[in-house]
Amino acid sequence: MTAPAPTSRSRWIQEWDPEDEAFWKDKGEKIARRNLAFSVLSEHIGFSIWTMWSVLVLFMGPQYGLTPSDKFLLTSMVTLVGAVVRVPYTFAVALFGGRNWTIISAGLLLVPTVAAFAVMKPGTSFTTFLLVGLLAGIGGGNFASSMTNINAFFPLRKKGWALGLNAGGGNIGVPVIQLVALAIIGASGGPRVLLGIYIPLIVVAAVLAALFMDNLATVKNDTGAAIDAAKDAHTWIMSFLYVGTFGSFIGYAFAFGQVLQVQFGRTPLQAAYLTFIGPLLGSLIRPLGGWLADKYGGARITLWNYVGMAAATALLVIASMNKSLPLFVTVFVALFVLSGLGNGSTFKMIPGIFQAKALAKGYEGEAAVLYGRRLSGASMGLIGAVGALGGVGINLAFRQSYLSYGSGTGAFVAFLAFYGLCFAVTWAVYLRRPVAQGHPTAASEAKAQLSYAEV
Repeated sequence: MTAPAPTSRSRWIQEWDPEDEAFWKDKGEKIARRNLAFSVLSEHIGFSIWTMWSVLVLFMGPQYGLTPSDKFLLTSMVTLVGAVVRVPYTFAVALFGGRNWTIISAGLLLVPTVAAFAVMKPGTSFTTFLLVGLLAGIGGGNFASSMTNINAFFPLRKKGWALGLNAGGGNIGVPVIQLVALAIIGASGGPRVLLGIYIPLIVVAAVLAALFMDNLATVKNDTGAAIDAAKDAHTWIMSFLYVGTFGSFIGYAFAFGQVLQVQFGRTPLQAAYLTFIGPLLGSLIRPLGGWLADKYGGARITLWNYVGMAAATALLVIASMNKSLPLFVTVFVALFVLSGLGNGSTFKMIPGIFQAKALAKGYEGEAAVLYGRRLSGASMGLIGAVGALGGVGINLAFRQSYLSYGSGTGAFVAFLAFYGLCFAVTWAVYLRRPVAQGHPTAASEAKAQLSYAEV
């Protein structure tokens, strides 16, 4: 099969078959990698805009009149919007085309950035900050549309690496904006300087997407796929597991700086020196999580990753109770790394699960590939949205813990219990081997279960 080169006018590719190795080596890989590169850029800036309020609150001293509770509430609501918009962003790719929607979604990032630039000054009411902060949530949607788009470009054997690289490159937007903020704070600059830097970068991302990305005509808007994905239990099981990995990553990214200020008395500059390290390492390791999942199976990597996250959280409880800043920072950074690793392994599981279901249903060859691609693409938006809600829960848990106990210890105990539950679900659903009872349905389920262990 050959894919005609997209025209400069429309940039639509009419035929796309990455599972065909000859096609992939001849044309497919080059086109897919080019789209991946510019998708990463747009998603990267989207993450920066989504999480910019985790940085802006560090600039907001007593003259802004906001309490720590106000700040945790603000970042919680920004995270919430970012989770909700992931659902429509997922299906926008099929409706508008991957290239076209990347241009639109990148351009939309100007709205929250310019609005924040206008209101970021002492004397602005908390309500105004909250409303403007909600606009930044649209940056969280870029992840869902980018992942859905890139999922369609790559063959199943490459999805773990490609999706991990795409998401990891986007996730790096979190530490990058924190590093830029560190430089600005160190130079005695204000929050408007930070916002002013990102406005032209948004324009550049949109222009580059227009020049170098493509739309796939084979990706059709299929509301039936969305309904089927929503009805499938694995969509919601994986959503739950993604709460534990990505929900942790984004929740801790929003909360880390505030915890350092409130619980350990760090100044904005001191907090900024530390906050970027965890998100940076967690972002960089995400592709490794996808690669390990490709090699050893996503379920196995995810299972043991939760063991590590639980152990790290137990140490955070000890560090929090003893107010040990060195131990706290060290273990918190390790938890970021583990959350990033788990992000890669859990998202690798999604296409593999639906491919396994296709085989268990008796589909073969191209029919199995199409079934798996259809449902995995539709499910990614739902899984990404629910997973991001974990970030809301983390910030609300910290808020309540500080209101009730004056520290984050209560929140960490809750997180520890949750990671234990994630471990149990991963083992029970994807690694426990059932015994078929001779019934055709039971045998089919056993076959699927054995396949899930390899996803």
